[in-house]
Amino acid sequence: MDLQVSRCKPEGINSLVKKTKFSKKELQIMYRGFKQECPSGIVNEDTFKEIYAQFFPQGDAASYAHYVFRTFDQDHNGSITFEEFVIGLSVLSRGTLQDKLNWAFNLYDTNQDGCISRDEMLDVVTSIYELMGRFPEPVIDEHTIKDHVDRVFRKMDHNKDGVISMEEFMDTCLQDEAITKAMTVFDTVMG
Repeated sequence: MDLQVSRCKPEGINSLVKKTKFSKKELQIMYRGFKQECPSGIVNEDTFKEIYAQFFPQGDAASYAHYVFRTFDQDHNGSITFEEFVIGLSVLSRGTLQDKLNWAFNLYDTNQDGCISRDEMLDVVTSIYELMGRFPEPVIDEHTIKDHVDRVFRKMDHNKDGVISMEEFMDTCLQDEAITKAMTVFDTVMG
């Protein structure tokens, strides 16, 4: 199926109001913007990366955008519909702390096996540092990133089995005030 010519009709707006924490008016505004950027009503990964790169012109957003795209693409068909987009955005902007942490866990669990390996965390954290660009202050190198991941891993891998389970991730994050405060940064009101 050619994603360039196929069109996507959004679910009824009332259904989306029930599935998200957005009002009918907010959804209508977002739909107009979504259709302007993606007239077919579908976003493929390359287009998503291009849009994402506009927000991070100083860095390389491609890798991180890939992980975010994969997390938004709930049916894993290689494209994001408006429905998938607003459901994911609803979690990030207005979801409970638990919802946001679950979303974050899924972002790091890149192979979707239910746990986060050191390599998965290293890949995602590296992509986050790449967003910052070439000349972050202080200077960040490959060893800094690996050390950061090692520290986080030691803190989260409670049973020392080499992977972080959803339970370990949630427990650690919920007990860390810095993490819980950081998750509220996403809380927004639109309109």
